Amino acid sequence: MALFGKKRKSAGWISLRLQRDGVQGACVRRDGAALPKVLQAAFHPLAKASVESVLERLAKELQADHHDCTTLLGADEYQLLLVDAPNVPPDELKTAIRWRLKDMLDFHVDDATIDVLDVPPDQAAPARNHSMYVVAARNQLIAQRQALFSTAKIPLSVIDVPEMAQRNISALLEPEGRGVALLSFGDEGGLLTVTYRGELYLSRRIDVHPEQLLEGEAGQQEACRERITLELQRSLDHCDRQHHFITLAKLVLAPLAEGGADLREYLAANLYLPVEILDLDSVLDLSAAAELRQPAQQQRYFLTLGAALRHEEKVL
Repeated sequence: MALFGKKRKSAGWISLRLQRDGVQGACVRRDGAALPKVLQAAFHPLAKASVESVLERLAKELQADHHDCTTLLGADEYQLLLVDAPNVPPDELKTAIRWRLKDMLDFHVDDATIDVLDVPPDQAAPARNHSMYVVAARNQLIAQRQALFSTAKIPLSVIDVPEMAQRNISALLEPEGRGVALLSFGDEGGLLTVTYRGELYLSRRIDVHPEQLLEGEAGQQEACRERITLELQRSLDHCDRQHHFITLAKLVLAPLAEGGADLREYLAANLYLPVEILDLDSVLDLSAAAELRQPAQQQRYFLTLGAALRHEEKVL
């Protein structure tokens, strides 16, 4: 999935993620059946420096010119929509999708850059209509992001979205023949994904932020847990109805700086699925980035690492 992409240069990816107070970066290399190896992870604050200069400095530190480079859009910079897949030849797909998006976007479809992600149907069932996720972002925003990286002398290969970064991590957690629900919390709130055979089948945003969940008063924390549980119940029930061929093995809670054990216990008592807390050290080789063994650092770099786990995908 990429709103903008070029041919790959290497087996490793660098992700550079723009944040309110700085730029975060990570470099990950995949080597066959071995655990993906995190080569580096770093954060450079903006302070009084320009975004371009901070990007350029971080890119040099991570040797971006020797790797493929990706970046993530923020949650307010794109729309992720689920549509019925048009019954058209592949070369007509995006044109047909544009027609369907006319009344679904909050801006004119002619001003949109779009990409599509197939949601595979049940392979054992008779052929029938299925769905696709469509990512749409304003042309102007995509052009500005490309220009920013170009000014910083960074060879940007892909612009991606957080749902796909989280999908990349979730795919590492799937038991054979079963799906996984993964729930993370970051600066943009909660994100729930369901994956099966490495494919994204469900994505939901949850308007709860870590500070509300972990630092608020007891009543606020309880209300947040209730809201999260209700959204999980609704979303997982919906997934079961729409994709009955997927058996979920577990709900995995992404690393939290603190309070993760309390949330896990609450969710386990209110959901039918087993609930686990993810330690990225179990699915990634962190030997070259030992600071990422700390839960707080894993939470901080979660989506950045997920973006750097990108691998070749079929282009629709």
